[in-house]
Amino acid sequence: MSLVIRLRRGAAAVLAIALASVLMVFVAPQAAHAAELTRVTNFGNNPGNLEMYVYVPDDVAPNPAIVVASHYCTGSAQAMYDGTQFDELAGQRGYIVIYPSVTRASKCFDVASQASLSGTGGDSVSIKSMVDHALATYGADPNRIFATGISSGSMMTNVLLGVYPEVFKAGSSYAGVPFTCFATTNGSEWNSECATGQINRTPQQWGDAVRNANPGYNGPWPRMQIFHGTEDEALFYPNFQEQIDQWTNVNGTDQTPELTDQPQSGWTRTRYGSTGGQAPVEAVSMQGVDHGLPHQPLETLRFFGLTGSASGGQIVGAASNRCVDVPGSSSTNGTQVQLWDCHTGSNQAFTRTSAGELRVNGKCLEAAGWGTANGTRAAIWDCTGGANQRWNVNANGTVTNVHNGLCLDASGRGTANGTQIILWACSGGTNQSWRLT
Repeated sequence: MSLVIRLRRGAAAVLAIALASVLMVFVAPQAAHAAELTRVTNFGNNPGNLEMYVYVPDDVAPNPAIVVASHYCTGSAQAMYDGTQFDELAGQRGYIVIYPSVTRASKCFDVASQASLSGTGGDSVSIKSMVDHALATYGADPNRIFATGISSGSMMTNVLLGVYPEVFKAGSSYAGVPFTCFATTNGSEWNSECATGQINRTPQQWGDAVRNANPGYNGPWPRMQIFHGTEDEALFYPNFQEQIDQWTNVNGTDQTPELTDQPQSGWTRTRYGSTGGQAPVEAVSMQGVDHGLPHQPLETLRFFGLTGSASGGQIVGAASNRCVDVPGSSSTNGTQVQLWDCHTGSNQAFTRTSAGELRVNGKCLEAAGWGTANGTRAAIWDCTGGANQRWNVNANGTVTNVHNGLCLDASGRGTANGTQIILWACSGGTNQSWRLT
């Protein structure tokens, strides 16, 4: 993933190694689709002279979400389409993907000019025009617009969230730098000081960069997910912490994580402001990984809240931001459901039927044993049509069982993975508040 074509002596070798690594990681065979990558012309104001490509799946959802997926330097919309799985997953989940494509020689996004960093010109304005076009053309949901990118595209993700917090609800950054870090005053695309991790500002200073770009804005700030390899020699690893500092400060939390875990070997994941899967900031450090870090589209979609399918969805706890989950994808009658980090597995994909059932993997969620007492287990069973398998999804966020009137409840007000789901007298607690995606 080269970042510019003019590098200091010695950086070209690092660039070549990084690009080769990236191509091995990201370029994968493309599955066949009826839908296809389509270029859109005349999409609106385009000061960055970018090209717009869009992927609209055959089974696009009503009021679909939008994911803007920005490529790395030397890349293109086609490379991003071929090398990531956002289009394939869009076919399962019904969202639209916008792929901006740079036309200038370096194929790097403009993340350095004052125009782009202020939203008065440059690539940020061009991409905003693409989003506006997609909203008008496809009836997309303005409350579900997200951005992600790799390297230069990751830097652009930080820019988009920094310039347009009213548009983008969350971002997912792969090997990037904070908003304004790459700024230059001489017209250059390259900022060596930022690239090598020498810019160290306080969280307040980084946060002020975002706030100063949005005077008068008082809405919710975008959430940010950050991935970075510890051995990155193109955009050095200190930029990982600088991004954490910026987006935690913007979101009004400190820099002490509420959760630290290792979701897989070599990963250290931290969450700030919440322990849940859609915390204000989530950061994943990849030990021993260079600039060609492996892309994690399912993790990105989980963070965006786009893990449900076009026909089914998830039951997400308000207190935990975790999903109702069938342990181990079990199909055994009587298996009690639990809270777990939201992911794309079918054991979290519930379909609400016209009869009021909540079906998952061919089974129905029920009040086990026709129970009526507090603590009755919420479990799966063969669908029978009984009242204990019918549910009311209420405007106040509760889900109540038709048979006993009790509320779906995270036991003991738990928020951790493995918390058991039970039925309990409705109390108004956040452990009884759910969102069906």
